Amino acid sequence: MPILPTQYCYTCRAQQSGLILQLLKKQVDDIEDNSILRRGIPVAHSIYGIASTINAANFVVIIALDRTLQLGHPMATTVYTEQLLELHRGQGIEIYWRDNFQCPTEHEYSEMTMKKTGGLFMLAIRLMQLFSENKSDFSKLSSILGLYFQIRDDYCNLCLQEYSENKSFCEDLTEGKFSFPIIHAIQNQKGDNQVLHILRQRTRDVEVKRYCISLLEKFGSFQYTRERLQQLDDEARAEVKRLGGNPHLEELLDELLSWRRNTKKHYNEE
Repeated sequence: MPILPTQYCYTCRAQQSGLILQLLKKQVDDIEDNSILRRGIPVAHSIYGIASTINAANFVVIIALDRTLQLGHPMATTVYTEQLLELHRGQGIEIYWRDNFQCPTEHEYSEMTMKKTGGLFMLAIRLMQLFSENKSDFSKLSSILGLYFQIRDDYCNLCLQEYSENKSFCEDLTEGKFSFPIIHAIQNQKGDNQVLHILRQRTRDVEVKRYCISLLEKFGSFQYTRERLQQLDDEARAEVKRLGGNPHLEELLDELLSWRRNTKKHYNEE
């Protein structure tokens, strides 16, 4: 039995709203982060320009709202608005940290992620629950998955092998982003400010980035991140089981474990 049984057409429409907003989030994130590549491919605004990309992103917001209205439920637009506000609150907090060069605590990072990433999960879940007899509380699962996705993305950005030889190598360092491994290194190495100074430079120098990676490994930040990812995987599987089990979610969690196989433990300073 699936976790959230509901009528098929409503499920599809609810999922469409979430997927559409996910596409929007990626386009806007790339502009806000001054990104060059996404997964090794030039970002949308580098091809179509910032103005056209922003216009397209705004258009997508209206499309998602239109899909939500088509659900025909009086609470649908309320759910849509509440979760979209949460997403932007989380995004705003992360931008504030970056632009004011303020390193958050791990707890603050988790709270931000639950708004920014977990908010999209809750949008689809809450919309589907409007048409389902299952009114279980999925907020814990949403928070776990949101945090898992974000930390995994932070880790892979710094360690993914396929990025090691191109311009997207450790792009979070160029963006000056306080990602999970960076936060751990800064908060737990008070006597060594090298990582903090490198982040401040927003460097594009590959050798400087490689040195920063060696520091993160030396300080145990990558090891801590790997342990946290494994913990979140365990928590997610336990929560899925508690809610009744779902083979599709379990398969997704299996795929997300690719971070174990596709990352390097060390980038040697040369």
